[in-house]
Amino acid sequence: MVVINKALTPNFFIGCFCYSGFLFSLRYTNDMPELPEVETSRRGIEPHILNNKIDTIIIRYPTLRWPIPKDLAKRFTGKTITAVKRRGKFLLLHTKVGTMMLHLGMSGVLRIVDHTTPVKKHDHVDIQFADGVYLRFNDPRRFGCLLYTADDPLQHRLLAKLAPEPLSEDFDSEYLFNKSRKKKIALKLFIMNNHHVVGVGNIYANEALFKAGLLPTRPTESLTKPEATKLVRVIKKVLQKAITAGGTTLKDFAQVDGRPGYFAQKLQVYGKDGMPCPECGMMLQGIKLGGRMTVFCEGCQE
Repeated sequence: MVVINKALTPNFFIGCFCYSGFLFSLRYTNDMPELPEVETSRRGIEPHILNNKIDTIIIRYPTLRWPIPKDLAKRFTGKTITAVKRRGKFLLLHTKVGTMMLHLGMSGVLRIVDHTTPVKKHDHVDIQFADGVYLRFNDPRRFGCLLYTADDPLQHRLLAKLAPEPLSEDFDSEYLFNKSRKKKIALKLFIMNNHHVVGVGNIYANEALFKAGLLPTRPTESLTKPEATKLVRVIKKVLQKAITAGGTTLKDFAQVDGRPGYFAQKLQVYGKDGMPCPECGMMLQGIKLGGRMTVFCEGCQE
């Protein structure tokens, strides 16, 4: 199997995909990676590293957001990846001796390459596998991390307090309604908080609130039970649709099986402030909320 320079990265980290000589360019944005982009990365790297034995780990620059543990390479060399999972925005590479925890931060890039691919600036880590595949981590801003735990990763200090995954059964209308009581913060900021629900970032919060007909600025405690039911349903639908399409920030993106995803072209409000609402025709409004661009329709959302 020849695997050549396949960029498998979420959001504005994404560089390019090369498949049998075809280059698929990707659009860059200024938003943080969100759950669908990280899940797309997980699904992209999984076929290449699952049940694959690690030959060596090359660490060129150990100081990321937190220092890479000095014994990480020694601990995992010779071990086989038994599962590739995700919790929140962390990718979890499981082995029998522990789990590597990888976060792409604000500028991280994961690529599947082979030994002929030149090392570039900011290529901080290579995980080389027995079949010649390399999982290469590039992070210009060094806000990502590569850690490990020998224990249950879900109990790690970075993961233990995370809220339910939005696509899980634990995230339901009863949970959301109860969690929203006595919360005076803006509804959009509430659903973007990882202590309330994991992975609903800026893009998908805008889209979900529009589809649910809820103003992003209204106090969270004003949410009614029927509104909570609708919002949960919409969040799940929006995220699942994005995962199926392969992430939002992809202009010309081919997944591992070659199917293109164009979910970014189907966004209804995000990035469209000053344009007509797709439902009522009123001008979409754009404001900064919590430091992030928030777009909504005063006619459709209340």
